[in-house]
Amino acid sequence: MKSIDWHADPISRATVVTKSYRNTQNVRRFFIKECGGAFRFDRSFMAWLKDGMDKTMGDAADEWRRRDAEKRKA
Repeated sequence: MKSIDWHADPISRATVVTKSYRNTQNVRRFFIKECGGAFRFDRSFMAWLKDGMDKTMGDAADEWRRRDAEKRKA
C-alpha cells in the first residue's frame, strides 16, 4: 500500500487510516467537511482511530458523528 502524506495528499472517505496517520490541518479540513464545524479531536476518538483495526477515513467520520450524536442525547 502506498504511504500517504497526511499533510499534503488528498483525503477522501476511501483513504485508509495507516500506522503513519497524523492529525494534520489537512486531516482536520477533511473531518470538518464530513462532520461539520463542531468537529473536535478528543482522546477517546483518537484512541479509536489509532487502535490498529482496519478502517477508512469515511469510517472515522461516521464514528465521530455517531459519538457526537450520543453526546447530544445525554
